[in-house]
Amino acid sequence: MDKAPADTTEQDDRLTGDFRVGLPARDAAVSLLDTVLGRGQSFDAVFGAQTRHGRLATLAQRDKALTRAIAAMSLRRLGQIDGLLAQFIARPPAKSSGPLGAILRTALAQILFMGTPSHAVVNLAVHQAKSDRRARHFDKLVNAVLRRATREGPALVAQQDAARLNTPDWLWQRWCSHFGEETTRAIAMAHLSEAALDLSVKSDASTWAENLGGLLLPKGSVRLAHKGRIESLAGYDEGAWWVQDAAAALPALLLGDVTGKSVVDLCAAPGGKTAQLASRGARVTALDISENRLEWLKGNLERLQIDARCVLADATTWRPGERFDAVLLDAPCLATGTIRRHPDIPHLKRPGDLDKLVALQSRLLDAALALIEPGGTLVYCTCSLEPEECEAQIDRLLATSSKLRLDPISPHEIAGQTDWLSDRGMLRTLPNQLSGLGPGLDGIDGFFAARLRLG
Repeated sequence: MDKAPADTTEQDDRLTGDFRVGLPARDAAVSLLDTVLGRGQSFDAVFGAQTRHGRLATLAQRDKALTRAIAAMSLRRLGQIDGLLAQFIARPPAKSSGPLGAILRTALAQILFMGTPSHAVVNLAVHQAKSDRRARHFDKLVNAVLRRATREGPALVAQQDAARLNTPDWLWQRWCSHFGEETTRAIAMAHLSEAALDLSVKSDASTWAENLGGLLLPKGSVRLAHKGRIESLAGYDEGAWWVQDAAAALPALLLGDVTGKSVVDLCAAPGGKTAQLASRGARVTALDISENRLEWLKGNLERLQIDARCVLADATTWRPGERFDAVLLDAPCLATGTIRRHPDIPHLKRPGDLDKLVALQSRLLDAALALIEPGGTLVYCTCSLEPEECEAQIDRLLATSSKLRLDPISPHEIAGQTDWLSDRGMLRTLPNQLSGLGPGLDGIDGFFAARLRLG
């Protein structure tokens, strides 16, 4: 919610003349990619930190957008890029060569996937290598690799299996076992395109879709192919809308008419679901364990002029002394349904992360169950493609409580999208769905949701 998307401007028209004009953005992209992959830190966290007090802080907005676009494309196409590098050089760059690997990766991303003029990229990359004491001995290698990539790269890329190469083995195998290879391939291909910008609107969504030149989706989200700063869009300053993927907007709607009802939104930041519920008349308690994230939520609600009670607490141990008509739990997860928006996920997550998250989700669900009034509703959701974090959690919860029952979601609640529903009435969207909308407008986050009633 309310995070400016990457500006994916694919060309930098300032590359004529002095080639060093584009150097600061390229240096920042190398640093960003090197930090994400070398230290295992999330792309958004590193970009945010470098924007506040790092090398990005002094760059113009256009350079920041270019930095983000280069680094994001390098991550999105990392499997293909590394496959090409394996053909061009005998062994991967050693750690002792410093940023050499990131210099080559970002340069290949620009030449082969972003349409940037190759002569400028080659000159800049060679200059980057020469400027680093660890990489300077490899300047001739950089020149040779990138010139070869310019000559042979397009043909080699055309022969690559992009879906397979850009998906780590463990995820590919998991998805094939759960969804089948055909669907897995479609999901992986969807990950190669950046997601569109979806907005949730407080009121009159059709008018805002027209005003913003967007598309009104079946359940009221407004979709734009916008690639600039969200603050520049009409309606931002007056708090008319907030950023929220169309799939992420569905779970709050599954609570039905919430007018006057008490609803607790667990793990609530950044606040998209809280805003949905409160704007529809619910008395919302928004809870989050992170002070920084809760402040982010408060800032978003303030811009939107929406009121909610905000609580800093651990949802697994929070005991407020009251029960609620409804509980919405959007649980922490592997987030494999959001790879279109977060291309670092396949390269940072590991199979061992799943067990820890599943255990946390189980504790959160048990705590959520204790907060519901008899006859009340629990909606559980994740932005994960992994069954252990989704269907399996619901099955475990139903097995532990005889008073709890699954309340199937009906097609009319999700605009007749029957392919989003399981036989048991649980919601499951996939990134390759919601297609045919137009260039830059296809797709949806992978999301799961189930609705349960107590008593």
